[in-house]
Formats: sequence, structure tokens, C-alpha cells
Amino acid sequence: MGEAPEVLYVNGSSKVVPETQQNHVNNVVGSDTWYEEVIDDDLKWSFKLNSVLHKAISEYQDIALLDTKRFGKALVLDGKMQSAEADEFIYHECLIHPPLLCHPNPKTVFIMGGGEGSAAREALKHKSIDKVVMCDIDKEVVDFCRKYLVANKEAFANKKLDLVINCAKAELEKRKEKYDVIVGDLADPLEDGPCYQLYTKDFYEKVVKPKLTKNGIFVTQAGPAGIFSHKEVFTSIHNTVKQVFKYVVAYSTHVPSFADSWGWVMASDKPILIDAVEMDKRIEARIDGKLLYLDGVWFHSSTIMNKAVSKSLQNETHVYTEDNARFIPGHGIL
Repeated sequence: MGEAPEVLYVNGSSKVVPETQQNHVNNVVGSDTWYEEVIDDDLKWSFKLNSVLHKAISEYQDIALLDTKRFGKALVLDGKMQSAEADEFIYHECLIHPPLLCHPNPKTVFIMGGGEGSAAREALKHKSIDKVVMCDIDKEVVDFCRKYLVANKEAFANKKLDLVINCAKAELEKRKEKYDVIVGDLADPLEDGPCYQLYTKDFYEKVVKPKLTKNGIFVTQAGPAGIFSHKEVFTSIHNTVKQVFKYVVAYSTHVPSFADSWGWVMASDKPILIDAVEMDKRIEARIDGKLLYLDGVWFHSSTIMNKAVSKSLQNETHVYTEDNARFIPGHGIL
């Protein structure tokens, strides 16, 4: 028998590397090296690697760029897969295009987080857009992605992009202008992570909503939405948003590199759903290039949950506050 393959262990968001170093990514890579993420106490998700392209530790989080055999380059923050080259278009099309297409004429977008640049890339495909503000707290993540994620180089160089390094809450509070669409492209709510406070009712009510224009739409990523995982944070984020906005739409789809269905919540004080035919017309008229995943019929289907998830969404009573938050399994480092 040959030697056992090396394993690159990542436990939730605090990385556990076999007898080497805590909270770091092991960059000793051989032909049988694997990245391993703990999804829950009894569930792991593994990717075979070609190499570890880069790793760093910023003031806020652990950063790694992995070259995986199945999904290509993958960005990992605090031990959680953020996006992978092969399927990141699924997550980012679902995050960005529904609110921009449902808005009658979006001109301005404020992205909270989104340091890798993919959300900005999708927003900038809309012909009507005059300005996209991307506000990420971690300069090292942004610099890292600008250097290594080739697919987003044009977005980072676009004159319509206003790139800001700051806490999204502080940046929104100090700005006088309002935005047609505000996007929460934030890391998952992790107990020791940098941004779970940006999922609270107080934040949505006092900071986000006042910065939306009359027809403004808010959208946030809302964590795992699978049959076994949707109660972690998805139903709670949905219920919290419902306390603040009159019209709220939850939707989900499967993202292969996340090993689960993923959820988003879109909200406004104006009716936001348009029919599938109208959405397709707007895609054709408003967007430069072709979308790879989203069209009108699919989007409407994504808002229909299975019986278990639908019941959980209806019955959820938990509301996010800083003192009463829910977290994805695992924890980040500061």
C-alpha cells in the first residue's frame, strides 16, 4: 500500500491543520492533497487540490486562494468557501440581477462586502447603471482578489465603480445620497466573524432602509437554504427582513461548490415581483452580454420552496439582534 494522501483540513471557519499550525492554510501540496471543510459536526466536504495559490491573514480574516481540480480557483475566507471559478456565476447572478431587473430603472447600487469584485461585475452589466459603490472592510481581501481573480479585472477598472475600504454600516451612515439597490454580499454570520451585526433588524431599519430611494430594493445573501440547513440562518434572516419591509421575497438554488442550496432575500416597500415574460424582456433590453443561469421562468420557480422550507419560513419567529443572533456552524477569527 502507498502512503496515505495529505489532507488540508479546514474546520468550519477556524482552520485545523494536522499538527502544523492553527488558523492557517497548509501550503505543503502534493499530488493527493485535499481541502476539507467541516459543514457540521458530522459532515465534511472535500475538494482535491492542484495547489494552494496564495494564503494570507488580514486584520479581519484568514484568506486563501485554492486551485481545485473540480471547481477551479476557489476563494476561502475564514475557512468558508466564498466562491469558486466554475460556478460563482450562479451565486452572483442570483444575488444581483433579480433586484436590478425588478427595479423600474436602477441607476445606483451600493454593495456591502463583495470584495472579490464579482457582484460589482454583474451590476455593471446593466446599461442603466451610473454608479456602483463596493464597500468592503478588508483591504487585503480586495487587493488579493484584484491581483488573482482575472475574471474581475475589467470590473475593478470600470470608471463607474467606486471602491471603498470601510465598514459598510459606517459608510452608509455617513453618505448623504440614496441608492436604487443595496446589496448584502457579506460573509455568512459567524459567531466571531466580522459582519454578523449587518444581519440585524436594527441595521436594516435604521441604516439600510433610509438609504434606499423611493422604489429602492434591498437584497442580501441569506446562507444555506437546503432541506437540512435552512433553519441555521435563512429563515431567521427572512423573518428579520419582514419586520422592516412591506414586500419580501425569498428564493434559493443549488450551488455545487457550496454543497447545498443557497438562499437570498429581496425586499422593498414597493411591490417588486414582475412576471417571467417581463423579466426576460428586461434581460434582453438592459443587460450587456448573456446571463448564464438566470431567466424569468427560472427566477419565479426559485421563489417556490419545498413544503418543509416553506413551512419553516412561515413559522419562523426569531429576529436577528446583536444580542440574539444565529450563526453558521464554525467560527471566524479576528
